[in-house]
Amino acid sequence: MSPRAAAPATSARGRRSPAGICADVWEAGAADLARQAGAEVLLVLNASPYHIGKRERRTEVLRQRTASTGLPVVYANLAGGQDELVFDGGSFVLDSQGALCCQWAQFEETLGIVDFVDGQPQPGTIVPAPCLEAEIYQALLLGVRDYLGKNGFPGAIIGLSGGIDSALTLCIAVDALGADKVRAVMMPSPYTAEISLSDSREMVRLLGVRYDEIAIEPAMQTLGSMLDKQFAGLPADTTEENLQARIRGMILMAISNKTGSLVLTTGNKSEMAVGYCTLYGDMAGGFAVIKDIAKTLVYRLARWRNTVAYAIPERIINRPPSAELKPDQTDQDSLPPYEVLDAIVEAYMEKDLSPREIIARGHAEADVRRVVHLLKISEYKRRQSPVGIRVTQRGFGKDWRYPITNRYRDLY
Repeated sequence: MSPRAAAPATSARGRRSPAGICADVWEAGAADLARQAGAEVLLVLNASPYHIGKRERRTEVLRQRTASTGLPVVYANLAGGQDELVFDGGSFVLDSQGALCCQWAQFEETLGIVDFVDGQPQPGTIVPAPCLEAEIYQALLLGVRDYLGKNGFPGAIIGLSGGIDSALTLCIAVDALGADKVRAVMMPSPYTAEISLSDSREMVRLLGVRYDEIAIEPAMQTLGSMLDKQFAGLPADTTEENLQARIRGMILMAISNKTGSLVLTTGNKSEMAVGYCTLYGDMAGGFAVIKDIAKTLVYRLARWRNTVAYAIPERIINRPPSAELKPDQTDQDSLPPYEVLDAIVEAYMEKDLSPREIIARGHAEADVRRVVHLLKISEYKRRQSPVGIRVTQRGFGKDWRYPITNRYRDLY
């Protein structure tokens, strides 16, 4: 909508209240023209998608509008999920001095009444901002609830591994949909630790979801026999590891086909960035719940969720992360520590810093080169990943534009 389109409308009481639509408010022109035309209140009707820090940014921008126009602002924002976007509501009112008069809850539909006296909004409901972990968690709940609900899926299926990512995804699904609409499937291999099984069993007991265990060793043996001649004389490597992931993906998709429920994938942003995931394996599914959640944030959310109600066994949170596709495997066999990895991914992918600038921040050059290289060569995988909820300013979805084919290799 152009600035000129923000012409004031006259209410039944004669007070001029122009409606600014969505992006109108992010630039000063529309509000200034409305003020010049005699407006006395700015009504902003918005469908502003959520990302971390967006609530504070909106308030800051609206205070700039009140400062330049001297007009109070009523900001009404959409609440709901659509594909990778979550619209977080959080409507609010500022008086002509920029003071907050009303603030409604995020991530839910709310009917609010604003009283005006002598042209100024009066103090009303103010819902305190949640902590960051609670805010992100609520965004994920709304994204899952609306994606499944609006698309008509009867429930969700999650492959449990005994690890932190699938544990958090299961909690989100149960909190969003209800335990009766969620099914957890544990698919142990010969490399699955006994504590992974016992922790998974404990978690589903705490959450009250349907739980099945389907051992994949028979399928591993069958596929091994089928491919024995093809692999003769070649050492075992990630090929055999990927077969395990693909067997699990096939099982989950078969259950999905039979029941109509949607498979929720459990991969996080850190893995998606560097390709630490298997096409047609753990990437198989219909919706990627934590696709935009870095591994370090996964741990923060899991710990926060346990403060609400204990659901994730402490051992899952405290164990070194592992794909358990070979003996004694840990993620750090293949990747830098997640604190390092996540910081580099955020700087490069979300903040558009160059490798040179990231190194200047104190990161080891070898780590930066390695992570950026992995990020570049993993684009073909990300293109084939399910849509997932965005919570940062840039997720691996519509915000990310990067070619698969790129001969340019200079990191600087």
